[in-house]
Amino acid sequence: MEKEFTVGTRIDHEKYGEGVIIGAGVSTYDVLFERGGKLQFNKNRFQATVIGEVAEEATDAAQPISVKMLLEAVEAVLDRSGALQETVPLGERWLGGTMILQPANKDLKAKEIPIEVFFHKIVMLRDRLRVLEQNINSHQKLTDEDKVNMQQYITRIYGSLTSFNILFGEKDQYFTGTGG
Repeated sequence: MEKEFTVGTRIDHEKYGEGVIIGAGVSTYDVLFERGGKLQFNKNRFQATVIGEVAEEATDAAQPISVKMLLEAVEAVLDRSGALQETVPLGERWLGGTMILQPANKDLKAKEIPIEVFFHKIVMLRDRLRVLEQNINSHQKLTDEDKVNMQQYITRIYGSLTSFNILFGEKDQYFTGTGG
């Protein structure tokens, strides 16, 4: 590891471009990228160039709000709206990996997608299914029978997504269908 980054550090990453360190755990960094959204990286493998540092605490009247205060305010708003996602770790062996989609026709170019980006989209899909599930269960005009019928479709969708469980770092994060 070259450098220990702190929350608020602005960085430039080779694959994802400019971003800000928004969280630093024992072994991971959470980085919010302008183009790629929020991604998590293993500290031992994370390489980026520092663009600038952002103050952690407000120091004078010219800087009335700190990064910490801003993050707390945004987190509170997201939490109240139910949009706050839990941190879901990608399996260690996939960190820094690339998914390659190769067409059968070798004349066509393959599509490469960073696994972290693909995994983030899978986690977002799961979170949106959970919100849909909550909305169905709390809907005032649906009958209990309608709720159960819709819930069965969501359970089947979870079952279809179990193929992606190989990407998760922790089994308690796995998709489960009717069998689990």
